[in-house]
Amino acid sequence: NGRFIERKVGAMPGTTMDMDQDDFRSPAEWGDQQPEDGALGEEDAQVQQECLQKFSTPDYIMEPSVFNTLMRYFQAGGSPEEVIRLLSDNYTAVAQTINLLAQWLIQTGVEPVQVQETVENHLKKLVMQRFDPRKADSIFTDEGATPAWLEQMIAHPTWRDLVYRLTEVYPDCLMLKFTVKLISDAGYQGEITGVVAACQQLEVFSRVLGSSLATILDGGEANLAENLPQFAKMVCHGEHTYLLAQVLMAMLAQEGQRGGAVRRVAQEVQRFAQESGHDASRIPLALGRAASYPRLRQALGAMLSKGALNPADITVLYNLFVTSRDPPPVELIRVPSFLDLFMQLLFKPGAGINPDHKHKYIHLLAYAASVVEIWKKNKRLSINQDEVKATAKAIETVHNLCCAENTGASELLAELGTLYRCIRFPVVAVGVLMWVDWTVSKPKFFEQHTHPTPVPLALLDEVSTCHPLLHPHVLQLLIKLLETEYPELDAMKQLEVKKTLLDRMVHLMSHGHVLPVVAYIRRRLEKLDTDLCLIRYFVTEVLDMIIPPYTSDFVQLFLPILENDSIASTLKRAGEHDPVMEFIAHCQSNFMLLD
Repeated sequence: NGRFIERKVGAMPGTTMDMDQDDFRSPAEWGDQQPEDGALGEEDAQVQQECLQKFSTPDYIMEPSVFNTLMRYFQAGGSPEEVIRLLSDNYTAVAQTINLLAQWLIQTGVEPVQVQETVENHLKKLVMQRFDPRKADSIFTDEGATPAWLEQMIAHPTWRDLVYRLTEVYPDCLMLKFTVKLISDAGYQGEITGVVAACQQLEVFSRVLGSSLATILDGGEANLAENLPQFAKMVCHGEHTYLLAQVLMAMLAQEGQRGGAVRRVAQEVQRFAQESGHDASRIPLALGRAASYPRLRQALGAMLSKGALNPADITVLYNLFVTSRDPPPVELIRVPSFLDLFMQLLFKPGAGINPDHKHKYIHLLAYAASVVEIWKKNKRLSINQDEVKATAKAIETVHNLCCAENTGASELLAELGTLYRCIRFPVVAVGVLMWVDWTVSKPKFFEQHTHPTPVPLALLDEVSTCHPLLHPHVLQLLIKLLETEYPELDAMKQLEVKKTLLDRMVHLMSHGHVLPVVAYIRRRLEKLDTDLCLIRYFVTEVLDMIIPPYTSDFVQLFLPILENDSIASTLKRAGEHDPVMEFIAHCQSNFMLLD
């Protein structure tokens, strides 16, 4: 409990326990008044018995309440000799023994920081095992105020982390709730990442929400991917936290230059809520400009709630946006989960679409993807729809070529130039990427396509060439395909397929997505779960492509792969030109390499 923490923290290496000299007062000074007739009342006898039981517990002299207990005991007529005997007999000196052992370890050469971490980690483990929330709550009842040791405790990261972990296990403990608020008041809300700790109190949640959102916005795409899951989990803890967060982000999205980034975070949180099984689609619609368009809000909300498009609601949106002279703001249909429904319908093989309404789906998607609007103070200054027709034509062309039932590999190969031109449109590139995923992931795809580079993978290369923002998605797809087993293929055919996929990764590197690709290959080598001949093949292809100068980050990732004995020994060539040795020599000459 809290008392145990306080005394053990006070006994850490290099610390001493200071006791105020005023605490060592005589029984008379503490108000002890012996009965004149020498007889004790029943109440005094009961108090003495309770105090003696406490004095008989191990190391009670180390407890914060020892002085209050002594005062009660002497006021009830207790004997000082009995107190001295019990406290001394039961003094086991646990804290002092820890101090002594810590000093011995330091004298034997162990770093003081390591010793302190060892003691603290063990103490945290004990507290997690033995924590009693009822006893913790009684601290405030007994002491009547915030204990001084609690404020000292939250000044240390180790003990703040312990509070967060305990809060997740005991969310109803009042002492822990209060401690979390103290931590937030002290300015440490940025490190409160636990969902329960952050969401128990409105004031704490508001601070953590603001701090977490600022952290996400200050970083790039990688920072968003790293922090968004925990942020979304915290926001989706309950209906009240979700509503508060979405209201705040809706207001921020309408102000300043970072409004688009805030809107992106709000949409990602909405996606997380839907993937968790919650229908939270109508809340953002009620907060934004959609409130001024009831027909739009009703049609869009119905499709988002059901997770499917339908001709009736699509017709409503088509009339509002495509055929209207004064359409609603385009941002209202730029909802990721809504656009995903279009992608599944227009680019997934065999999805099936009503031919009478197909043009409405295509033009509505093209409108959402290509229209440019300029707004100022909730007033639209201009709207540019020049790219809608060309975008719609590209979507329709790729849809007809890729999703037609009678289209085979030879027909796609003949139209490869047309597909390349259409891929230049970003929305088409996203659709093609999803189509490649659905197509290549089919069982027996590589068994049926014997060409060294099937058309879907060639299209993947074109997506990498034209759209740098899609590089992470292309890499994730290649990783998925590379780690898939193909039992229908023999060993040699499997090897050829995976070499083809590695070629796509090398192509991705040639267009700027270098470090994530090399980092992935490095992880596969360290895990020893990949055929070494594939890694050698990758290294050979990369060495044939690269020339100096190299960045330090690239060298730190790529050089250990070359220096691996199982890789380098088989790549070294006889003769003057040895790319492996040339790369290593260049790195040794131009970089400070760490062992």
